[in-house]
Amino acid sequence: MGFTKYTSQAEKERVRMNEGIRASEVRVIGPEGQNVGVLPLKEAIARAQEAGLDLIEISPNAQPPVCKITDYGKFKYEQKKKEKEVKAKAHITETKVTQVKIGTSERDMHIKASKAAEWLKEGHRVKVDLFLWGRYKYMEFNFLKERLERFLAIIPEHYKIAEPVQKSPKGLAVTLERDPQKRNAVARVVAVASETPPQKKEG
Repeated sequence: MGFTKYTSQAEKERVRMNEGIRASEVRVIGPEGQNVGVLPLKEAIARAQEAGLDLIEISPNAQPPVCKITDYGKFKYEQKKKEKEVKAKAHITETKVTQVKIGTSERDMHIKASKAAEWLKEGHRVKVDLFLWGRYKYMEFNFLKERLERFLAIIPEHYKIAEPVQKSPKGLAVTLERDPQKRNAVARVVAVASETPPQKKEG
């Protein structure tokens, strides 16, 4: 049976196999993951050929390089699967922005708070802007800060302050990020409470 062919030049440069391997001897892993040992390259290729498979270099920087006797199609599939898993873990974190005003209705405040909670759950940071205009710009900082904190109190998700309340070009701003530790602590408290037997009343 002949060897598998590369489907592109980029693939040839990325994955060395069979006669494309440059080392004179290699550490060989068998088709079932067994350690075959260190073999001269020609012997390793011959073993792969006998099995109707390819000799693929999987750790080029090892001394000697590590190669596996396997099916190239299967190898490519496993590589793609690993790449997908890495991409899934490398979640891109953004800073999402939501804006409230002193006159924002309760209903709108809750809608915005729910949206902020969604973003926090997804792992994003959330910047909350308290938009000030006209006379509101000249109000006492603590009064305005308390108004902003009222909005933070209704966000239905655990968070921690990433950047504290401070003046911004629009008015006041605060940046939040998810706090998984607090969430876990609450879950533990709930679990302990549910396990505690009800106490008998005296008398």
